Amino acid sequence: MIKNELKNAPRWFILGTDLLICLVSISIAFLLRFDFHLNDLEMFYLKQAIPVLLAVRLLSFLIFKSYAGLIRYTGSKDIQRIFTVLLTGSAFLFVLNFVAHLTETEYNIPRTIIIIDFMVSLVIMVLFRMSIKLSYEHIRNLEKEKSSVIIYGAGEFGTITKRALDRDAGTKYTVVAFVDDVKTRTGKTIEGISIIGEKDLEKFIENKDIHHVILADQTLLPAKKKEIVDFALSKNIRVLDVPPSNSWINGELSFKQIKKVKIEDLLERDVIKLDKQKIKEVNTGKIILISGAAGSIGSEIVRQIAQYDPKQIILLDQAESPLYHMETELRTTFTNLSFEVVIGDISNEVRMKLLFETFRPQIVYHAAAYKHVPMMENNPAEAVRVNIKGTRTLADLSVQYGVEKFVMVSTDKAVNPTNVMGASKRIAEIYCQSLNKNATTNFVTTRFGNVLGSNGSVIPIFRKQIEEGGPITVTHPDITRYFMTIPEACQLVLEAGAYGKGGEIFIFDMGESVKIVDLAKKMIKLSRLELGKDIQIQFTGLRPGEKLYEELLNNEENTVKTHHPKIMIANVKEYNFTDIQNHINEVIALYNNNDNNTLVAKMKQIVPEFVSKNSEFEKLDV
Repeated sequence: MIKNELKNAPRWFILGTDLLICLVSISIAFLLRFDFHLNDLEMFYLKQAIPVLLAVRLLSFLIFKSYAGLIRYTGSKDIQRIFTVLLTGSAFLFVLNFVAHLTETEYNIPRTIIIIDFMVSLVIMVLFRMSIKLSYEHIRNLEKEKSSVIIYGAGEFGTITKRALDRDAGTKYTVVAFVDDVKTRTGKTIEGISIIGEKDLEKFIENKDIHHVILADQTLLPAKKKEIVDFALSKNIRVLDVPPSNSWINGELSFKQIKKVKIEDLLERDVIKLDKQKIKEVNTGKIILISGAAGSIGSEIVRQIAQYDPKQIILLDQAESPLYHMETELRTTFTNLSFEVVIGDISNEVRMKLLFETFRPQIVYHAAAYKHVPMMENNPAEAVRVNIKGTRTLADLSVQYGVEKFVMVSTDKAVNPTNVMGASKRIAEIYCQSLNKNATTNFVTTRFGNVLGSNGSVIPIFRKQIEEGGPITVTHPDITRYFMTIPEACQLVLEAGAYGKGGEIFIFDMGESVKIVDLAKKMIKLSRLELGKDIQIQFTGLRPGEKLYEELLNNEENTVKTHHPKIMIANVKEYNFTDIQNHINEVIALYNNNDNNTLVAKMKQIVPEFVSKNSEFEKLDV
């Protein structure tokens, strides 16, 4: 009722109230001017001043329409208008005083009273409008249902999160509890809010409508975060995450920075401990060439190498726009970094030779490759040109120009390959490992699975499909994949590269494989949607060359432990360099024949374990 009256207050009411304020203000001004004691003469001046002042104020209010705005939306512009109206009226009173003095009229308002009246009127009018606005908002918030929030973590960050919530979003959310697994905190309160233990959480939310859980504990390990999120999703509670404190604006957390948990956060693993000193020794002060520098892996290698003070980084890629964006990023982020951007195709021997001749790189990180399985299955000649010929070109030039170390980024699809892409990467691995035996350059290969957020990764595809309302397309209900974050993969590449002595194929601990359909279901839940009601999952069938399960080791291989628990060395079959060189010359020569069957048959001859699946090339395995 009160809210409706405030909302619909007529203009005459506002105008009348403003005139009443002016009457009160002139009275207060006289009292202040004469120390709250008015004699007969001063009372005469007050009675004489009131009708003149009210007439002047009424005229200025009508001219400027200061009463026309909606009080519940009072803002800085409304206050400026009030200031202008009152100032104009007071100035007019000064003019009247001057005219009265010239004409010797008895009318007179002391100048100090006009000034005091102006200030008192301004303060009371602004306070009146702001009090109405705040009253309206308070009543509106009381009528509006707030969302109940639980904050996980009752330490310093939990308190900061609550205060950010109260300050920025107190009208929408109310904190009902803190959750903490530290026994010394449970049972206590923070600003009147109870701290409960994890074991009591399920019972606590039994009869409560909890809308959000905010993860404020900055020390949560990935496994623990996943456990909390899984529990919250099972109760249909949305999960939000507080960003690291180093990303807060001016060191202060804003509620707008608290974002919903992403699926990538749940697939992360514990922070990797690196031997940064060893990596620094290998890369500091060196000229470093990074192929595929605009890609997902290559660009992250650039960012990480830039932190080790190299003499110069050469960014090589054939993708013009992504390379330009990478250049812009480096100029902004690493202002003291010396780097050169080179657009070129790694299979172009003339172009690559000019690059090596010009820059004389000492370390090469080779991340350039075609990686999309179905596309390479349909275009095997391009897989040969880039993945095999391109790798051979860079490897041979590295030997010719005295490169110290060549680190090749490979893939788990090179193990028991079932597709052209995987087979082409396996042949590239074999060439580098064989070449290492007779070269001063140390050739090191790193092999890992899918990386989160990479170009063509399933997660951004699913996210886009969810935004569009679905369906989410999954190739097979049983398909699984290993996942690793891009920074984690690149950190291990640098670590393996630093310790590699040449000839090794390093494989990374990829953790547990993830069922893709479960990944899709969890992304649906994180988006607050219901499978089967809001969005569907559609199974499309395995794509050409696609495996149900990825492997990191050949069946005949085993591994040797290294200094790092997440890095192992694969014991693989070794090849005679002359034999593999002849084979590669033959497969590259077949590139121009436009005969995919002959080309793939040759690849199968080089890699006998290459058995095609769900592909037109299965006939070659008979």
